[in-house]
Amino acid sequence: MSVTVVVATRNRRDQVLITLPKHQAPIILVDNASTDGTPEAVEATLPHVRVVRLADNAGAAARNIGVRLASTPFVAFADDDSYWLGDALGAAGRILAGHPATGLVTARILVGPQAQLDPVSEHMARAPLGAPPALPGPAVLGFLACAAAVRREAFLAVGGFQPRLLMYGEEALLAMDLAAAGWGLAYVPSLTVRHLPAPDGRDPRGPRRLETRNALLTTWLRRPAGRAVRAVSRALSTRDGRAGLRYALADLPWALRHRRPVPPTVEAALRVLETSAQ
Repeated sequence: MSVTVVVATRNRRDQVLITLPKHQAPIILVDNASTDGTPEAVEATLPHVRVVRLADNAGAAARNIGVRLASTPFVAFADDDSYWLGDALGAAGRILAGHPATGLVTARILVGPQAQLDPVSEHMARAPLGAPPALPGPAVLGFLACAAAVRREAFLAVGGFQPRLLMYGEEALLAMDLAAAGWGLAYVPSLTVRHLPAPDGRDPRGPRRLETRNALLTTWLRRPAGRAVRAVSRALSTRDGRAGLRYALADLPWALRHRRPVPPTVEAALRVLETSAQ
């Protein structure tokens, strides 16, 4: 196989024991300091899975560790409640190998037991950015990590997932950085990922606020000043948005120090996507 699957998890023992065996490729599981016996259970029942134990919760950036440890030219990501269907992993490797200008491909996502098409996949299929001939499918400038396969060298060159964002919406910054570095990103609906989210009892306000925080930080890091002002205005319109803004403001000095606006071509594509989503 030319593809390794990297899965980051925390306290989802039952889910990973179901989903990990379904991946038809080598697997690296990066455990974010689980306390429910996840790493021990995987090591005992799935000896072919390489388990990496972290002392602290690194969030989405735990995937970076898995990518660095992988020895294959391509790496696919999965969540602990998702898996790549059939030969999708092998096909993703062949597609990336055959399209040297492509840094990332993202698959079609079918959600839940009814296998409903994820709205993100539905929007990508409309191809608002067109389908350049150098890419294996419609161009995209975003993705869901559970359904993405990357060229390892491209991922590492741009720094992978930003640890400061932790989780929720962390993909947007990586997509911009890959595009800014000249890599193509494509939606390939012939690749399929099953996503089987289970209720976890968590208050949804926390994820919403973190997602707002990360969207604001990403905007401050990579978008023009006018877009940053609009993002703040949107955040102020809801209670969760205001909470997310307070979280983001604590990291504003960091964001300004690391600010690197995307090239005009990438910014233009981002605006096309924003218009198409309205």
